[in-house]
Amino acid sequence: MEQETMADIQSKTTTTESISRGPIAMQLRDVAVSFHGRTAVRDCTFDIAKNRVTSLIGPSGSGKTTLLRALNRLHDLTPGAKVTGQILLDGVDIYRGNVTVTELRTRVGMVFQRPNPFPTMSIYDNVVSGLRFNGIKKKALLDEAAESSLRSAALWDSVSSRLKVSASNLSGGEQQRLCIARALALDPEVLLMDEPTSALDPVATLRIEELMTSLKSRVTVVIVTHNMQQAARISDDCAFLLMGDDRAGELIEFDTTEKIFNNPVDSRTLDYTLGRFG
Repeated sequence: MEQETMADIQSKTTTTESISRGPIAMQLRDVAVSFHGRTAVRDCTFDIAKNRVTSLIGPSGSGKTTLLRALNRLHDLTPGAKVTGQILLDGVDIYRGNVTVTELRTRVGMVFQRPNPFPTMSIYDNVVSGLRFNGIKKKALLDEAAESSLRSAALWDSVSSRLKVSASNLSGGEQQRLCIARALALDPEVLLMDEPTSALDPVATLRIEELMTSLKSRVTVVIVTHNMQQAARISDDCAFLLMGDDRAGELIEFDTTEKIFNNPVDSRTLDYTLGRFG
């Protein structure tokens, strides 16, 4: 048998091994995103396994958030934006298949860096807003979804007696969990989270981290984080992106979080996780 080259080994580590990680939620195949012809991120090929937490790590400017936003077509309204390659959800390309944007964003939810509840709406109305947008009006169904989602977001016990209160009255950590509940109310298959704890204090951050760990039993989670300790604590798989000489981000390595942090293939991955650059 011929000896494997480093390129062969690295090729294996940059794509999820479906057998070891179980069923796949989404597949990325040579994904690239550009704006007005300038490439922001490229060469992203890996599988996102179901019911696991996948973290996207790398220095600022390496394309993590750009890639995350491509997973539910948030670049569609950005002038000059172009996404190439394939992003598959249940085997269907979300850009070229028959999946509508409304359907996609129901199946692939998004939680942003800063909490963004609708300030003029109550806690209850925030949670069920997506369901109402999708045409669900029956109060019993809305009530059930609101309670279930708030419980899943570890918020029910503290807000159940004040559901009609404005969401703006909640603390920052509570507002972020409300946004998570709002996304969960649509029963998504995948939940995308863009640095969801960066604006929160350590106590609120811990609550969100505990929440992400518990949520993966019902939803696949993909998170962008600059916090290496957080990535090591909460994620099962990890994608490391780095800016190239032409200032385009690219995927350097993808593997289990344990492998990325303890025995990566590429020396640049180890340098980054150990804080030698960033």
